[in-house]
Amino acid sequence: MTATPAIEGWFTTGAQPALVGTGCTTCATVFFPRAEGFCRNPACAGEEFEDVELSRHGVIWSYTDAQYQPPPPYIPRTDPYEPFALAAVELPEGLVVLGQVADGYGVHDLRVGGEAELVVETLYTDADGDHTIWRWKPVTEMGAEADQ
Repeated sequence: MTATPAIEGWFTTGAQPALVGTGCTTCATVFFPRAEGFCRNPACAGEEFEDVELSRHGVIWSYTDAQYQPPPPYIPRTDPYEPFALAAVELPEGLVVLGQVADGYGVHDLRVGGEAELVVETLYTDADGDHTIWRWKPVTEMGAEADQ
């Protein structure tokens, strides 16, 4: 089976996955998701952008859990639906990016100010194969030591 991003062009895959944003070439403001057409900075009239790989690590800004099943086009992985955690992670670029928390982690593993890293995991599987998405994995003391 093949693995393809559920949202093409929003993130890279491999050993060091990263979110892909755009940077305005006029004012250097960075956006995620990617911007086209005009700069989202109201003080800038820029219209040219370049791809920017965002930092893989950030700080948990806020978190919650999804106790209810999101509406379509969300595709639940289990039947019955199993709640999952969401984290808003502030990246060094100044952006706060919301995403699901990695498999095996829940709100009890998260704390505001804690570190999180970007991982790519399977969102759902169908006849075409695995469809992947980025998720935030909390970095624990033990996990941080193992990465060094």
